[in-house]
Amino acid sequence: MNFRLKRNLLVLALTQFFIFILSFITYKKVSLFSYINISFYVSSSLLLTSLLLYTIQNGFFDVIARSFNMFFSRGHGKRTFSEIPNLSEMVTINRKPLLLYGLINASLMVLALFVYYF
Repeated sequence: MNFRLKRNLLVLALTQFFIFILSFITYKKVSLFSYINISFYVSSSLLLTSLLLYTIQNGFFDVIARSFNMFFSRGHGKRTFSEIPNLSEMVTINRKPLLLYGLINASLMVLALFVYYF
């Protein structure tokens, strides 16, 4: 196996281990029901973070961030609006791994839901 696949499987295994640990801490036991609940929270936080990064990197918040920057830095120096960097240029986090891990964890949660109900 190549390095990228090994790393993805390792991160996925760590995420699943984190879900089991949170399930044990929260519910004092590990059951299918607790796994589904905690897995929902973990996968939804990963997916929502990925969507937030997508929104930021596509420039949706650029004007708002530049306006706040200009407002709060008044009196500290004369800057023009075009000198302030865009928020989308400053946020360079790769959102694809978060999306991948969120989708895989969500699919494992859906699989666990099918096992739970059938």
